[in-house]
Amino acid sequence: MNYSRRGIEKKRNELHAKMPKFTNALGAGFYKAMIIVFVTAVLAGAFAGVGVFRGILVTAPDISTIDVRPTGYSSAVYDSDGNQMTKLVATNSNRIYQTIDKIPIDMQHAFVAMEDERFYEHNGIDIKGIARSAYIVLSTRDMSQGASTITQQLIKNSVFEKWASGESKFEKIKRKIQEQYLAIQLERQEGVTKESILELYLNTINLGQNTLGVQAAALRYFGKNASDLNLSEAAVIAAITSNPSRYNPISHPDNNATRRAIVLEKMLEQGYITDQTYAEAMADDPYERIQKVNQQTEENSINTYFVDAMVQEIMDDFQEKLGYSETQAYNMLYSGGLQIFATQDTKIQNLCDEVTGDPDLYPEKTEYLLDYRVTGVDKDDKVQNFSSQMMEMYFKEQGRNGYDRLYASEEDARADAEKYKEYLEGQGYSIEAETISITPQPQISLSIMDQHTGYMKAVVGGRGKKEASLTLNRATDTKRQPGSTFKVVSAYAPAFDTGVRTLGSVEVDEPYSYANGRPVSNWYSSGYKGPVTLRYAIEQSMNIIAVKTLTAITPRVGYEYLLDFGFTTLVDNEVLSDGTVMSDVQQALALGGITHGVKNYELNAAYATIADAGVYRQPVFYTKILDHDGNVLIDNTALPGRQVLKESTAWLLTSAMEDVVTKGTGASVNFGTQKIAGKTGTTTGENDVWFAGYTPYYTCTTWAGYDNNKKMYDKAQQRLARTVWRAVMEPLHEGLPEKDFVKPSDITTATVCNKTGMLASSYDAAIGTAHSEYYRIDTVPSQTCSGVHTYNYICSLTGQAASETCPFRVAGTPAAPGWCPHSLDEFGNPRVDAVPTVNTLSSNNVLTMGGGEENGDIGAVDPAMMAALQAQQAAAAAAAQAAAAAAQAAAAPPP
Repeated sequence: MNYSRRGIEKKRNELHAKMPKFTNALGAGFYKAMIIVFVTAVLAGAFAGVGVFRGILVTAPDISTIDVRPTGYSSAVYDSDGNQMTKLVATNSNRIYQTIDKIPIDMQHAFVAMEDERFYEHNGIDIKGIARSAYIVLSTRDMSQGASTITQQLIKNSVFEKWASGESKFEKIKRKIQEQYLAIQLERQEGVTKESILELYLNTINLGQNTLGVQAAALRYFGKNASDLNLSEAAVIAAITSNPSRYNPISHPDNNATRRAIVLEKMLEQGYITDQTYAEAMADDPYERIQKVNQQTEENSINTYFVDAMVQEIMDDFQEKLGYSETQAYNMLYSGGLQIFATQDTKIQNLCDEVTGDPDLYPEKTEYLLDYRVTGVDKDDKVQNFSSQMMEMYFKEQGRNGYDRLYASEEDARADAEKYKEYLEGQGYSIEAETISITPQPQISLSIMDQHTGYMKAVVGGRGKKEASLTLNRATDTKRQPGSTFKVVSAYAPAFDTGVRTLGSVEVDEPYSYANGRPVSNWYSSGYKGPVTLRYAIEQSMNIIAVKTLTAITPRVGYEYLLDFGFTTLVDNEVLSDGTVMSDVQQALALGGITHGVKNYELNAAYATIADAGVYRQPVFYTKILDHDGNVLIDNTALPGRQVLKESTAWLLTSAMEDVVTKGTGASVNFGTQKIAGKTGTTTGENDVWFAGYTPYYTCTTWAGYDNNKKMYDKAQQRLARTVWRAVMEPLHEGLPEKDFVKPSDITTATVCNKTGMLASSYDAAIGTAHSEYYRIDTVPSQTCSGVHTYNYICSLTGQAASETCPFRVAGTPAAPGWCPHSLDEFGNPRVDAVPTVNTLSSNNVLTMGGGEENGDIGAVDPAMMAALQAQQAAAAAAAQAAAAAAQAAAAPPP
């Protein structure tokens, strides 16, 4: 710098010059203004930032209104022995809450080490973690790095679970700030501890395979409770949480193994495990165990027929008893964390599944029914659905007139489905969806109930592989015609109960017509059996006698009894769309001729009523339901029964049905170690075959038939219901003590005539028409048979009157005028004289050529056999006359 006088002067002049002064002044003012603006901007930004920050906090949920407890729990189903059968799970509800004391300490430490290593030190947020995350964000602009503590993750999973994955950066920052704020607030709440936060967190997190929480994950991956997991297994689960898809130990075991190693390393670094336990865990291979459990889980993921039926019953009960809507009922059942105690006896169910799953149980030449449905879109984008019936019509139009969708093999069925699909594509349809089901035929169903409680013990809804849950259940959903099983419950039970008829009552098996004029046909091909007792009619399943019995009490009475037996599928006055009125209150009710058919388990419950001394018990599939907090929602443990029949009536029916099993149409079910009572059932054309029967222990009903209602011509198919019944019930009763059906005190015996139903005379005893029968004490006959049995005789072929020369003569009432062409006079010419009102014979001349439904048809009576019978009758009459004369001489007073 120039410090000379001249230099100093020059500087002074510059300072005092006008323009430089102005310039310098302006420059100084500008800098001052800039400083002020900057400071103002900084302050404004700060205040704005504070305002925005305060706004974010203000819009955060109020901590006092937040419930961080997890919602949505799977419901557990337990069998009659208390063993878990299955779980009912909706999406995002597969959670089983586990308290912290039941979660292994190694698992707790594994999550803390991996997710929040300073969890036990911070107040809800991790300052060090936030600083690390901020540095990464600023240096790499990668906002995927978290620093979320376990408390924050709990808040996120509970409060912010619905935040969209496509949120903006500001929204992400806003959510993160609110998470941190609420995490601090949560940890300040009274009663909230680190243990309680960790417990909630470990029950909330998504751990893949539709599992939420460590207990559900432990069961899904290892098939055991979380409390039983070792360190290696706990590390597998802890490794999943950051990305449940990428680290899924089933689908990506290698990724999980890498992550698992990191979990164990962090646990070692943070002092949770020793070098030795680390080495042992690293040496373990848990993934082979996981794959085995997964295979078993997938095999059991489809609900059984029993569980399907139970689910439907619970859904109905929730709506009817608790007033839920259908949606509320579903959510409660699948997401309410219920404890459901089923009535199923797993040992019995497994036996039924094993027996009915054995291919050797079924007749040869199993057929396969094809059900194929297609959704197609045509060239105009119109959607068209094509049913199995439409496919059936197509193949018939192609010349396959007898086509019924039945095949000799599954491969043939699939080939035809492909042909039909190709045809639709050739018609210009783009196939959008297709459903194919191939089921073995004939099909079966089975129900087993403990008649003393109403508890269903086992259900089989069909044979063959069950492809999905809530599919067709032939035991509880399908309605089939009950055939002759209905004779007992619609006709004989009401007749005995009202006292209109007894086991000893006699009806004549003869040509007989319904009120509308249509003839009633017996199941046997020809002939009639004449006068028979109702016991014998039940034993041999005689159609005409059953219809006559129902007619005597009126179809209305029979119908009302059936309603009391619990049948829900009957109709009184149903109007169809075409105006046709359908009613089951008619005579065909006696033979099971009803509008819609019956369900297997309802028919089973009706027979269980007879087995349990006339008390109807509603069939139930569960005993009790507890909510998530252990409160009882519904209790079925002791539902009251309904007395439908007198105890004596039930025992008398049982006595008759024991004869069905020992010497009648159901003899093939008799396995000999228990008392058995039951009834066969066959519909016209052998479309449906049944056996409903019981022991003192259980009631079981079996059905067999084709799903498409095809007739069963093969004898093995016709006997299939009885075959299945015995195959299940015989091993079920192994080791059980033999019991008798308990006889009521108002049952007595009487010797009666089997031709009139009256008390037997000495003449009946002499000619063999007397027998002993059981009666309710107030229904014992009061009149004694005269010893003279008078009947009309008819030709079983023509229904006209018949003389001794007719080889087809049976007792009965003529249904047509005149003599039959087989009735000849003494010159061998057809008789033309008047038909007498009655004929007198000392015993019935009916020949029975077979033992009923099981053993064959009744045969025609040939002349030689008729002659032999007449000779026997003459001899019996002579013997009776001699016995009477001797008795008279003995009774004469001495001279």
